[in-house]
Amino acid sequence: MNKTIRKSILTITLFSGGFLFSQTHVLEGRVLDEKDNSPMQGVTVKVNDKETKTDASGYYVITLDPGKNYSVNVIYKGYNKKEISDVEIKSAENTNLDILLTKIEAKGKDKEIEGVVLRSSAKKETIASTIGLQKNMGVVSQVIGIEAIKKSPDKNTGEVLKRVSGVSLLEGKYIVVRGLSDRYNQAMLNGIQLSSTEPDKKTFSFDLFPASVIETLVINKTFIPEYTGEWGGGLIQVNTKDIPNTKFFNAQIGVGGNSNTIGKDFYTSKGGKLDFLGLEDGYRKLPAGFPSKNAFSLLSDTEKTDFGKQYVKNFGYNNNGYPENVNLQLDGGFNTKFLGKDLGVIAVLNYSNSKRTTNSDNRFFTINGEQADVNFDYKTSKYNNDVILGGLLNLTLKFNDNNKISLKNIITNNTNNHVSIRTGKDFEFDPVNGTNIIAREVGYKQTIFYNSTLTGNHKLNALGGLNVNWYGSFGILDQYIPQLQRLQYNQYPNLTGSPYLALISNGLSQKSGSFFYSTLSDYLYNAGGDVSKSFELFGQKQTIKGGYLFQVKDRIYNSRPFAVQLEGFNQNLLSQPFETIFNQENFGTSGNLFTFDEIAGKQYRYIANTILNAGYLQFDNNITSWLRAVWGLRVENFDQVVGSTKKSDERYVHSAVTDYLPALNLTFKLNDKMNLRLAGSQTVVRPEFRELSPLAYYDFDLGATVIGNKELQRTKLTSADIRWEFYPKSGEIFSVAGFYKNFKNPIELYFNQSGAGTSNTFNYLNADKADAYGLEFEFRKKLDFVSLLQNFTMAGNLALIDNKVKDEATNVNRPMQGQSPYTLNLSLQYDSQKSGFSSTVLFNIIGRRILYVGNEQVPPIWEAPRPLLDYQIAKKIWKNKGEIKLNISDILNQRAKYYHDLNDNKKYDAKDALAISRLTGTNFSLTLGYNF
Repeated sequence: MNKTIRKSILTITLFSGGFLFSQTHVLEGRVLDEKDNSPMQGVTVKVNDKETKTDASGYYVITLDPGKNYSVNVIYKGYNKKEISDVEIKSAENTNLDILLTKIEAKGKDKEIEGVVLRSSAKKETIASTIGLQKNMGVVSQVIGIEAIKKSPDKNTGEVLKRVSGVSLLEGKYIVVRGLSDRYNQAMLNGIQLSSTEPDKKTFSFDLFPASVIETLVINKTFIPEYTGEWGGGLIQVNTKDIPNTKFFNAQIGVGGNSNTIGKDFYTSKGGKLDFLGLEDGYRKLPAGFPSKNAFSLLSDTEKTDFGKQYVKNFGYNNNGYPENVNLQLDGGFNTKFLGKDLGVIAVLNYSNSKRTTNSDNRFFTINGEQADVNFDYKTSKYNNDVILGGLLNLTLKFNDNNKISLKNIITNNTNNHVSIRTGKDFEFDPVNGTNIIAREVGYKQTIFYNSTLTGNHKLNALGGLNVNWYGSFGILDQYIPQLQRLQYNQYPNLTGSPYLALISNGLSQKSGSFFYSTLSDYLYNAGGDVSKSFELFGQKQTIKGGYLFQVKDRIYNSRPFAVQLEGFNQNLLSQPFETIFNQENFGTSGNLFTFDEIAGKQYRYIANTILNAGYLQFDNNITSWLRAVWGLRVENFDQVVGSTKKSDERYVHSAVTDYLPALNLTFKLNDKMNLRLAGSQTVVRPEFRELSPLAYYDFDLGATVIGNKELQRTKLTSADIRWEFYPKSGEIFSVAGFYKNFKNPIELYFNQSGAGTSNTFNYLNADKADAYGLEFEFRKKLDFVSLLQNFTMAGNLALIDNKVKDEATNVNRPMQGQSPYTLNLSLQYDSQKSGFSSTVLFNIIGRRILYVGNEQVPPIWEAPRPLLDYQIAKKIWKNKGEIKLNISDILNQRAKYYHDLNDNKKYDAKDALAISRLTGTNFSLTLGYNF
């Protein structure tokens, strides 16, 4: 796999190197039918004496002189002609102008009036086309267009998504939609469903995609059959650019820091020479000739310990001094002729090196009513060094206006180098007096995400304009943990002069004296296609569409939990410090020295496979000029094996189920400015491999073991939506929506406090059912009614959700894990094209929600509301070719608090038991970009 990374990065770098050249300047965009956003082929786009026609995807391009204003005329038979004035061709980049055309309405039987000329300006048309895309979608959705992305200071997809109604962002990359956690959301790239970027949970990291390569972002909140049926909150569609119409090259470099790290020591684990690139050069790997799990178990104690001496390392670390953050992004593209056809290439190279310190308190309690007695009380400083090295390479070959194929590739290598330093008190070994503890965890994790997709788009005029699309994709998710080390020392305060002694005995433990190694490989294969046909019936446009998807996903997981043990008691050995305790001379088989062994058990490795066959039939019917229905059925047959292929193996889990997923979306066009939408559907959310596997993994941050559950069932969701939309003028919207969701068998993570220390576990379980009722309010209003505020736009959204999990067997009646009762987003944007200044203030807060579900003995752990305030300011420089940006995120820097609500007053106060408290700091970054 490392060879693949090197080759891909080399290819992208070579492409990038060729982009440093002069540019021509073009006007580009798409022409769409205002009624249903369908692309229009053959539309004449005319500027002075130059004209062109749109292709099958509605695209057009005209080369013009920069720095001038033009008028654009758009003409198509049967549609109103449109004249767009004040189109300024930018000197620093391509000018994008998407255009909506309205059909000429007939009056009287078999009579058509002559179309009128609709006049607009470039600014109005740009905003109107983006809002129009949302207005004319057949589903409840939100659209972010290319011009909105260009004007924002956001540098990746995750930051752009923060601006969407009902959407929140966790850790700068994970999406929460309508208060539902990432489990219930799904990502698609260029129409292809993406696998999770995290092997341990169902989520997607949206910071992988640079904002500069995105054409549109579409967030669906209601389901239609042509897209995957495995989601319940939001479906996020990321569409990247296809064929660049001119050569371009952009460079961006940034530096930054965090209030928790600036001017303070920062620690990283000792490693190889390529750690700064996120590449493990073998420093932490298993020694050469290290036996497989079965072969290792047959070795003698001496042979095992000899291998351990080569693998085990002490717990020293590097002190990096001032930990500045650095990021670099290069993106470019060009088009050329290949075998006489148009070939477009877009490439991106992305690098970031960030450092963050999280200071946290962590406590477990024995709870009796409103009385909470501490089982352990830890204070931990965790130093994370995250390095991302990745790239994107898209190639599109356009044979003619009706046929094109594209190959789109993305690869990212993400590493986390961390050191955790802990102090505190533990009552595991002395329930009365407790023991003072010091502990460290030192680890390195490398995750590689790769996806390659080949697509074809064809319009067959010989078959009456039949549209045929096909695709095939291959994805890899590799996770490599070469070494994760843990060691704890205990000291008995009631014994005068008691030293700190390493917690190592004659048993094998994941908590202390542990050395963990693992590899995980996911392989995802997709193949499919669809056929659609549009026609007129009763004077209205109708479309029928059908398609099929075949998907295979394989996983191979193998972990090697090793541990050091000591048969007797050797105080001189156990009292040695972190930096020397595991010197090679301290290992041997004499009984007074450390030995090395592997924790046995099948549960530490598993394989998994899923096969998905999905087909759908969908109708898009304009029943009248004011009523549109998008409806149909998707059928998904899902066959899954987890653990082992042998039925006799206790890890074996097999399920095969066919789901029938109907959908109905109705849009009532009340007038040209108002829509009323009604929708109903069924979808599913399936458990991840990790959640079904029997793997028992000790989590140092939680202080407990996380265990899978082979009995988990999929969650089935039934959804209903109603939404009123009002578009008073270009770029403005007011909407009110209501929704209902029923969750059958929702999956939750339960806290099981069976004792102190390592006997505490977190388990995945199905609840019986849950119901959610919600209201959403959204607005986007320009403040130009006040002359001093003409460059300001205010936007916001509020979601109110009442959610309850009900389980008659356990008498449960509470909110579902991860569901917030409200989410609030507010933004104030300033954008002055004349001065080149833009600025944005963002505010977000979500209501309290359950972090971990409790049981009869221990109440749930709640996450308290935490307000987030971000500020961004940008200035165009160097004749608009450059831009400098300052970003400040989490300005308020309030502690994240997770607590047991002992007095059940639905808020955190001094009477509650604070289980977890974290302070992550305020982030600062300064970025300089230039368009060559």
